[in-house]
Amino acid sequence: MRFVLSLLLALACALPGPALAQAEPDAAVWRRDALSIEPLINSQYAYLDRFPGGVMPMSPALRAEAGAVSDRSALLRYAERAVAALADHHAITGRSFADSWSLVPSYSDLWIEPEGDVWRITAVREDSPAARAGVRAGDTLTAVAGAPTREAVAAFWSDLGLTADGERAGYAARVLAAGRRDRPRDLTIRGADGSERRLALANLYAVQRPDGPAVEVREAGGDRVIRFNDSLGDGGTIAAFDAAMAEVREGQRVVLDLTETPGGGNTVVARAIMGWFVDAPTAYQIHNLPAEERETGVPRQWIEQVLPRPGKRHRGPVAVRVGRWTGSMGEGLAVGMDALGAEVTGGPMAGLRGAVYDHRLEHSGLVIKLPTERLYAVDGTPREAFVPGR
Repeated sequence: MRFVLSLLLALACALPGPALAQAEPDAAVWRRDALSIEPLINSQYAYLDRFPGGVMPMSPALRAEAGAVSDRSALLRYAERAVAALADHHAITGRSFADSWSLVPSYSDLWIEPEGDVWRITAVREDSPAARAGVRAGDTLTAVAGAPTREAVAAFWSDLGLTADGERAGYAARVLAAGRRDRPRDLTIRGADGSERRLALANLYAVQRPDGPAVEVREAGGDRVIRFNDSLGDGGTIAAFDAAMAEVREGQRVVLDLTETPGGGNTVVARAIMGWFVDAPTAYQIHNLPAEERETGVPRQWIEQVLPRPGKRHRGPVAVRVGRWTGSMGEGLAVGMDALGAEVTGGPMAGLRGAVYDHRLEHSGLVIKLPTERLYAVDGTPREAFVPGR
């Protein structure tokens, strides 16, 4: 059921649908919303220190595009491109087109990092089109739609009037490998033996993922393994987790498997989970709001706590498994469990920055979703920089 609902939501976002506002604005009004995006990002985005001068990357081509916006479609297209200039997988628009780029990591199955002149596939999503085609971690992405990867990445950024420097290279490679939502992907992969294969892979918007429970429970080597199926935003996950924990034997090790949680979630579910592992209010995350300091000159930061849940307490050992498809709230839960003393294992997580706020443009109602809070582990480590087992 969760897959069906998410698919319907994705389709609803992709279709033209009704006007974004009740009355169709004239061209000047659409343009004003387009021109408001740059100052919005410069006031609300929490990670401006990533960029020279502490302002978002903005090219003459993008500014000209904003000034030429005259209708709903042009506004959305420009908004997608302006947000992409941040090279931040956690920054997106609230609506999209049928041919928009797939969201990473939610609708991706390859994690790619540049290594010199090589575009290394460092992780492959379990039971995905890429995995079923035999793509393995350690392989390399050599071409996208027949174009060498370096050229495809450079073209991605030159289309925005920007260059493929720094973090932009890996960001573009991952987006290109995830592909556009309305068509298969054309990727050339080089294996460890040096052989190359040109693959046609379905995009993950077209893949029928089977419905499953919010959590799956199994016994493994004496452990009770509780796997979350991208369900950290579902209210029903709390009851399902409570039921799974009620069956844990005294002293049994519990393993929380967060390797398939790319879609984020909310802190209510995360705090309900962590509440099983504390006896008193305990800090698990630090929040910082740069936008308030920019506006007032006064910094704001606070510590969030998890509270015990009456009648629900596990006193045995607990471990957490993570990977590249542990994203957003999954990352927050992993960092929080680390603060509570759990053993966190696995590879790097998605590294999604901060907490996302919805910012609605004044005239069109289009929502721009931006990381607006910075998030830290209780030891001050930025959440996106957290390394399991450090």
